[in-house]
Amino acid sequence: MEQKKNKLLLLLVIMLQSFGSFAQNNELGSWDIVNLFVKPTDKYFLYGEVQTRSQKLTTDFYYHEFKGGAGLNFAHKHSAFIGMGDYTTYDFPGNYKSPATTKEFRIWEQLILNNNIGRLKIEHRYRIEQRWVNGDFQNRFRYRINPIIPINHPTFTYNTLFATAFDEVFFTNLAPYFLRNRFFAGMGYEFTPLFTLQIGFIRQFDYNTTTNGSGKNFIQTTLLFTVDKSKKNKVEKLPSVMD
Repeated sequence: MEQKKNKLLLLLVIMLQSFGSFAQNNELGSWDIVNLFVKPTDKYFLYGEVQTRSQKLTTDFYYHEFKGGAGLNFAHKHSAFIGMGDYTTYDFPGNYKSPATTKEFRIWEQLILNNNIGRLKIEHRYRIEQRWVNGDFQNRFRYRINPIIPINHPTFTYNTLFATAFDEVFFTNLAPYFLRNRFFAGMGYEFTPLFTLQIGFIRQFDYNTTTNGSGKNFIQTTLLFTVDKSKKNKVEKLPSVMD
């Protein structure tokens, strides 16, 4: 029990430390994301995403990714998923300045478990990634906790305003093991069962060692489209982003 407490304390210290260090280029950037979920049946769903990132709010776009996959809903509130994607990072300043500095192909498997405390929805996401970065193979492991709460309705339906936040930690099987911490806090609005808009602040901190690294702040804007063709046993869809 004491060992478990020590591990949790170490994780908390690492997460808090990521807010205390800043990169040299800490001008506010942007993440712009479009998500598409298609649920053709009660059990199965398809997913696709396009994403860009910039060093400044409206310029110096240095990254894009395209990914998608398929998932299975089970036990009412939980799901399993397998996906793959293409990820490209460019130098800056400039917009997608060639040549690319990093090209990555990635396959991942994930499990999502949800639990509710009143109207508060808490999503736990566990992900294992197989990555080919500039031709070199790497493993990565991720855990994200994502509380989401509808504000003007008890559940998520159309015309629902909601608040959301998450913290995600990234690990690898090689020293120094701890790679990254990602924190997000924002608001969203579900206009219709088809369309949801979410905007918030995201901070990403990359570790060079367990005690130092570099971080950057972004504004994240996400458009979520959900096409639900299921006929029965409709499960409340939480407006969480896949990335």
